[in-house]
Amino acid sequence: MRILYIGDVMGEVGIEVVEQIVPRLRREKNLDFVVAQAENVSLGKGITPIDFARLKRSGVDFFTGGNHSFAREAIYPALADPHQPIIRPANYPTTMPGRGYKYAQTPLGPVLVISMLGKVVGRDADKELANPLQCMDEILTAESDTPKVATIVNFHGDYSSEKVVIGHYVDGRVTMAVGDHWHVPTADARVLPGGTAHQTDVGMCGILNSSLGVRYDAITVRWRDGTPTRNVLETEGPRQFNALLVTSNTETGLAEHAEAIQIIL
Repeated sequence: MRILYIGDVMGEVGIEVVEQIVPRLRREKNLDFVVAQAENVSLGKGITPIDFARLKRSGVDFFTGGNHSFAREAIYPALADPHQPIIRPANYPTTMPGRGYKYAQTPLGPVLVISMLGKVVGRDADKELANPLQCMDEILTAESDTPKVATIVNFHGDYSSEKVVIGHYVDGRVTMAVGDHWHVPTADARVLPGGTAHQTDVGMCGILNSSLGVRYDAITVRWRDGTPTRNVLETEGPRQFNALLVTSNTETGLAEHAEAIQIIL
């Protein structure tokens, strides 16, 4: 199975990059399943139903979540619907809208997609969260008897140590464990010893010369002078597309090859 996991789609420019690149990659790489990190899609926070539909038309099959999953109330019904291909982190309290894992039906068979939030994620570090390792164990145990051809884990967090540890923690139990939230790709895409593809952070889709998609002048004055500023998304300059391409065995559910993809436009 050929699976593409796309890094954080950042704003309108990120959507345009996906629209430009994904249809071509689906043809050239013979992709079977495409997942995108969707927590920054609409103006940098959350995703609207309109942008959700737009990215599906571009060739994205499924959408994972992060700390901005609840920024757009209009997407709550899709988050809760088991038949809609979008999830929020599973280790949020069960009182929060939506589901943390769902199955997607593909021509090759069912694919389980799980999203998880790190214990430290910016301003959300004090939010109530279940232990991600314990939550992961609970999900994998509960779904162990359900037939599936692949299991995809998204881990959204700040600490590289958490992202690395969870990759090894689920090694041999899932097809791939992909970190995101940094918007900066790490140079460690590989298949771990037990057969799980892993990358500490897959990067983003958006403007290359920016601070995680935000204009530098919105950041530097706040950092240097302590002046409160709002993040303003950068819209000019070279664009980037970052993703992880994984080839897996549908019989074992494990990865055979992992390749980081970066395209500069």
